[in-house]
Amino acid sequence: MSSKKVLHYVDNNKFFEAICIHKKMVNKARRNKEIPPRISNYIGECLFKIASHLSYSPNFINYTFRDEMISDGIENCLMYFDNFNPKKSKNPFTYFTTIIWYAFIRRINREQKSQYVKYKIFSSNISSVDLYNELANEDSSENNILNNIHFYDNINEFIVNFEKKQLKKKKQIKRKKRKNLENFYKE
Repeated sequence: MSSKKVLHYVDNNKFFEAICIHKKMVNKARRNKEIPPRISNYIGECLFKIASHLSYSPNFINYTFRDEMISDGIENCLMYFDNFNPKKSKNPFTYFTTIIWYAFIRRINREQKSQYVKYKIFSSNISSVDLYNELANEDSSENNILNNIHFYDNINEFIVNFEKKQLKKKKQIKRKKRKNLENFYKE
């Protein structure tokens, strides 16, 4: 039996070495009161590959704003790049994957909130009488009416689910604050 070496899209050891070299160059520049160098193309490619491949995971693949998610992930990696400490961890792949994961989650939440606002405005401007008149004036084929009704139902379902999620978050925050306050008084 021969053992095959598994090839990954980012070599964690090379990535770690590149980060260490970059950190040394940054420290030298700071000591000499010079402008710190940019990250290398290799490091940038690694960050891009991590973000791109993560966007293909089942959690994120079906979003239409995947490019924005990738951009947010890379931007967050660059913002927190200096926080990676090679003395504490030798696994930059995991560190930056985690940053990108949370950037994706934040983008999804922002997009859902934006969609909620659009749908809420839309639904507040359409009454059931308007809906009935719109459906009656359009192509009265049964299929078209069902599609329109399904469309409005989806909007309403999205609004209800989003509001439930927001209410649940508020309750969790309230519970956490109450628990922290109780712990404060116990001390």
